[in-house]
Amino acid sequence: MLTAQRAVLPLRVFLALLFGILVLFQTMSLPGQFAHMAREDPDMAYLRWPATAVTVFWVLCVQVVIVCTWKLLTLVKNDRIFSEASLGWVDAIVWAIAAAWVVLVGVFLYVGFKADDPGLPLLLFLLVTGVTALGLLMVVMRALLRQATTLRTDMEAVI
Repeated sequence: MLTAQRAVLPLRVFLALLFGILVLFQTMSLPGQFAHMAREDPDMAYLRWPATAVTVFWVLCVQVVIVCTWKLLTLVKNDRIFSEASLGWVDAIVWAIAAAWVVLVGVFLYVGFKADDPGLPLLLFLLVTGVTALGLLMVVMRALLRQATTLRTDMEAVI
């Protein structure tokens, strides 16, 4: 557990940095990028606001995961990771991934039925597959955390 304790501070620094960069993307880069794309290709300008909303939502889902990870790191630091409190934060991560996945599948289906080039649908299919694997991995990790929490509670009751 000593190496985990040492990793908490650097991980928090990078999570804070990542969160800040994502806020910048959310407020400046993504809206500006889609506005530029609408000016450059007026035929696709109707997608400006839906694309902006979807990508900002995905960034929000990542931010939720970052905040939950921060809270879980607090529990690791305080040696309370195997407690009921941690399960709520892991649940929030699972729900954020699930929400992002649902929207991603919707985008994949929309693009898949409208596309005349297989490149973007294949890329979106790759993303759907990756997010599916990540979500299922988090479900398994949650089950392992639940099991470890139960074992720790049982051991503390015995001792």
